[in-house]
Amino acid sequence: MPAPATTDVALIGAGIMSATLGALLRRLEPDASITLVERLDRAAAESSDPWNNAGTGHAGLCELFYTPQKPDGSIEIAKAVRVNEQFQVTRQFWAYAVHTGMLERPRDFVQPLPHVSFVQGADGVDYLRRRHHALASNPLFAGTEFITDFDEFAARLPLMAAGRDADVPVALDWAPGGTDVDFGALARQLIGYGVRGGTEVLFGHELRSIGREPDGSWMLELAERRTGETRRLKAKFVFIGGGGATLGLLRKAGVPEVRGLGGFPIGGRFLRCGIPAITGGHRAKVYGAPAPGAPSTTAPHLDSRVVDAASWLLFGPFASWSPKFLKHGRVTDLPKSVRFDNAASLLGAGVRERALVGYLLRQLRHTHADRIEALQEFVPEALERDWSPVRAGQRVQLIREGRLEFDTTIVTAAEGSIAGLLGASPGASTAVPAMLEVLARCFAGRFAGWRPRLEEMVPSLGTRLSDEPDLFEQVWEWGTRQLELGD
Repeated sequence: MPAPATTDVALIGAGIMSATLGALLRRLEPDASITLVERLDRAAAESSDPWNNAGTGHAGLCELFYTPQKPDGSIEIAKAVRVNEQFQVTRQFWAYAVHTGMLERPRDFVQPLPHVSFVQGADGVDYLRRRHHALASNPLFAGTEFITDFDEFAARLPLMAAGRDADVPVALDWAPGGTDVDFGALARQLIGYGVRGGTEVLFGHELRSIGREPDGSWMLELAERRTGETRRLKAKFVFIGGGGATLGLLRKAGVPEVRGLGGFPIGGRFLRCGIPAITGGHRAKVYGAPAPGAPSTTAPHLDSRVVDAASWLLFGPFASWSPKFLKHGRVTDLPKSVRFDNAASLLGAGVRERALVGYLLRQLRHTHADRIEALQEFVPEALERDWSPVRAGQRVQLIREGRLEFDTTIVTAAEGSIAGLLGASPGASTAVPAMLEVLARCFAGRFAGWRPRLEEMVPSLGTRLSDEPDLFEQVWEWGTRQLELGD
């Protein structure tokens, strides 16, 4: 058998997470050898593909599930603030990457677009008013507007106002500084930067096995999916950013930290419209509240999107189900994930999450007409003929101790020589802080030496911008200029 190829860093999966980590490492260690392995024939074809996510650039501005009402009627804002802080880190890195030429043509991957919370009825308006007041004192949310006047609502969102009963109270919380992000285009640009710096990319290669070597490195067996030809790759550090496949790959590596963990796949569908006369009447991402018993990630939203320079509207998500852990996965993914150590946890989740199971069953019975009816809560005059279904990505929700978790979780093990990212939300929008955490945990001995360069990439590194309004204003204005997000 021929000797294995060697690399300092192996990145598994060519989505936004691996692309971000690879770009960071290429900037920090220009001479490091980096190998990116992707089972499909192109980058960002799973969760990072623009049709497999809503492209919101989640900053906690409009997502009502980040600001639940507490029993005493007050609004919990901690998660919205935390997510926004994380997105500010990501936004600064993108700006730095454009400024230094790592990324080109920012409008190819990011567009300025208001983020809007939308409610109907007196109770909804009362909740949104209290939410707005709870967030208004934080400088990260200070620019939002609370709108209850129907004429103003109609002027800003004419598509949503047409045909609506003006006597039914409505309210908007309007955040003008939101974005629409094509994470697929962004991931491909970041990978391109890495390739220009020497990163090797192996498309169409699947990781079949991975094991620890006596010297502490990892031996990866890769198979080319088209020919079946195998090769070995020896890596000092491995990051697994394979979306729904990550949990299984960490198990293959024998990482003890994932013992007892399980995964539950939830797919999605959207309604899509590309008719210019309709798309021109809506320039915002508008989020409502999740249905009772539905997971937070299913909050209905009507999104303006730009994909390949074309304008679209996207509404959803509507849940679908498949045992696959990836959109391009296998139907055996779920049954093969059941092990002795996680079986009880999976069963426990099934019992505890009866409301979620019921929600999924109801969703699976929905027809196209049912989905149009849901759309008409946002667009009263929507016609069935103008909207077509599109299948979105496949997400795997982490199950720990019998409970579903909807956050993003980083797993590191083996003295920091391997790491993986699990979970689904807020995901791509917080890729930079997530990968900075991977660097801090897995390269602890080098992190202090990297810090000056990292502070160039993220000027607010280690600072809570909510407590530093002057610094927030500086980095916000700088990022807006670099990313061409101004008016």
